Amino acid sequence: MLILGSLPGQASLAAHQYYAQPQNAFWRIMGELFDAGLDVPYPERAERLRASGVALWDVCKSATRPGSLDTSIDLNTVITNDFERFFRGHPRIVHVCVNGGTAHRLYRRRVQPVLPEPLSSLPLHLLPSTSPAHASLRFGQKLERWRLLENLLAA
Repeated sequence: MLILGSLPGQASLAAHQYYAQPQNAFWRIMGELFDAGLDVPYPERAERLRASGVALWDVCKSATRPGSLDTSIDLNTVITNDFERFFRGHPRIVHVCVNGGTAHRLYRRRVQPVLPEPLSSLPLHLLPSTSPAHASLRFGQKLERWRLLENLLAA
């Protein structure tokens, strides 16, 4: 399974870690699902996800974005990652999950249309953003929706 964000925020870039913004719920959710929470050192968290069959990446290889909000991404500057190469190098990936609406839109508009079959038909699952900017859902509600990962991995 591949979990995609849109583009790393400033805290993540500075720390060289996915989801490093302290109020982001991603690692708290991963702690509940895979025992890979913030109480575990980052390298071990990443390894626990890998061992569970989960890969992390971003839709964007690069883009201009003042600040860390996805709404600030200058869509004219987006360069997507090379997904065809990635999927060919990781043939066991059978599900793509996106962390929030921006990653979902970017993947559907910029990645899926240029992927050959069967890669363009990999199941795509929209999950609620773990960003603190996405405050319309409480943590428990986000966690319940993210439990989809457990079901997908068990199937």
